[in-house]
Amino acid sequence: NSNSSSSSSKLQPTATMDIVYVYQKKRKEFGRQCKFVDRPAELMIDVHPDPALRADYIRRNPCETAVQHSREFSEHEVNTERYETDNRGINHTEGGWPKDVDVNEVEQVIRYRKKVEKDEHYMECIVRLGALAEQYIKQNNSVDIYEDYFQDMDDLREVIESPNAKTVNVFRDPKALKRTPASISWYPDGAKKIAAAYSILEFQKADLATTMESYIWDIENPSEPEMSLLPSSPLVSLAYNPKDVHVLIGGCYNGQITIWDTRRGSRPTETSPIEKSHRDPVHCAIFLQSKTGTECFSTSTDGQVLWWDIRNMTEPTETLSLDTDKSGKLHGGLVLDYESTMPTKFMVGTEQGTVLGGNRKAKNPGEKIVAVYQAHNGPVNALQRNPFYPKYFLSVGDWTARVWSEDIKESPIMWTKPHNSYLTHGCWSSTRPGVFLTAKSDGSVDVWDLLFKQNEPCLSMQVADMPISYLSVQESGAYVACGCKDGSITLLELGSTLSVMQPGEKATISNMFERESAREKLYISRMRELTLSRKSAAKSQSMQGGSSNGDDSDPIASAEKAFFEILEAEKLKIEKLKAKQTEAAAEMAAAAAATQA
Repeated sequence: NSNSSSSSSKLQPTATMDIVYVYQKKRKEFGRQCKFVDRPAELMIDVHPDPALRADYIRRNPCETAVQHSREFSEHEVNTERYETDNRGINHTEGGWPKDVDVNEVEQVIRYRKKVEKDEHYMECIVRLGALAEQYIKQNNSVDIYEDYFQDMDDLREVIESPNAKTVNVFRDPKALKRTPASISWYPDGAKKIAAAYSILEFQKADLATTMESYIWDIENPSEPEMSLLPSSPLVSLAYNPKDVHVLIGGCYNGQITIWDTRRGSRPTETSPIEKSHRDPVHCAIFLQSKTGTECFSTSTDGQVLWWDIRNMTEPTETLSLDTDKSGKLHGGLVLDYESTMPTKFMVGTEQGTVLGGNRKAKNPGEKIVAVYQAHNGPVNALQRNPFYPKYFLSVGDWTARVWSEDIKESPIMWTKPHNSYLTHGCWSSTRPGVFLTAKSDGSVDVWDLLFKQNEPCLSMQVADMPISYLSVQESGAYVACGCKDGSITLLELGSTLSVMQPGEKATISNMFERESAREKLYISRMRELTLSRKSAAKSQSMQGGSSNGDDSDPIASAEKAFFEILEAEKLKIEKLKAKQTEAAAEMAAAAAATQA
């Protein structure tokens, strides 16, 4: 058809398309799997041996091969990201009121509340929530979810459990030159922090490069201190203010008293003038019980006790010289004890081995020292009243720990046996009246439970390889901080048997202390009677003209006489034994000669 052919010729495009790729396979063959077929072996390459290379070949004989038989280990280190916490306070104020309602206007508030209470949506919400609350109230009334069905079982378990303790954390001095924690104080509001005073007390052991920092540690973060304290001289003592947890008092190596407020930074807020301070290191400084919470007192080996008010640190409010016999020879103070229930009394442990009892409200300074206890044969390293019975106090020194009564100055009512290692510190438990702890120079800590046994500790732990310098028990009685000479502070957690009061313990310990006090009083009175009788007998003999050598009236002379008599008797025994041995040897020699003849 001519018409159709003409019309089709007009629709054809003028440009032509180039062919880029020509497919050689059919579409159904694209992507087919490979099929392997068997075929005979075919030689691809054939390399013939070269005789010229054989001359260069040398056989290795003998042949040595090393084999590693041990297991291979690999060491990997992972540095995890530190999770930092921050404590922030939020001030909650009343809100949610419309702009046109003034919260301070009582009439507007009442008017708006009445308007809301009439709202239908408010009534529906109250009805719906009221039904739900009623259901839960009925459920709580029918079932007591807090009821303890086995109260007696807990007491039985505590009695059966043996005394135990475990190490919770170890806080190490971050400086290269390790310093001794000379004093440790617990945060008054819960077991959260400890403040430690670091110093080197050995003479000429510290150099000019030694840091003066002391630290406040968070007990859950032993990696780094929470805060650093920067005094003008190394701290020897440090204590929290029980009425203000942000305030601390520190005694310095140069004799100054420093006050910190942790809200104001690491620098001390108040420091006593050097000319009005102690002349030796301040070994103890603690706060007193007062209405203002600003009074404190301190002692040093210069023989003084100074009272201060932290609101005015220009000079001490009171001064006491530790001169017991008015001879001018002062006793160097090492430890202080103060009980809030007896605000006028205080005690001082000295480096001469005596414990001085004082009364702050005496009429004149000479009457402030009311009692002298000859406690130890060396410095008194620890002194503390019993928290439940302040009449009795613990002293630690030389190789023994001793329990004293205020009424008996001649001797303690209880004491431990002498240890092989020197005792460096000790303290009472804050929750159990019959438990106290002692630290030794061999790095061990002993826990004494007078309710369980009196002749030996109920638990002994090897805390470190170096001497323990300080012990401090937390108020709950469950945690004990042990300062070591190598600069570490070990935090121990005591078991429930050592931190929870046992049934009837207070009455038992009270009877024990009273019984021992009565026994000691009877013994002292009997010794006085014997001494008086000996003196009267010696006096009567001298009046009658009889000869007396004075040995009966002098206990030292009589003891020496008895000692030498024992030595002479032992010498006679040894001489007789030697004579018998000589006679026996002579008889044996004579018998041997007779048999030979």
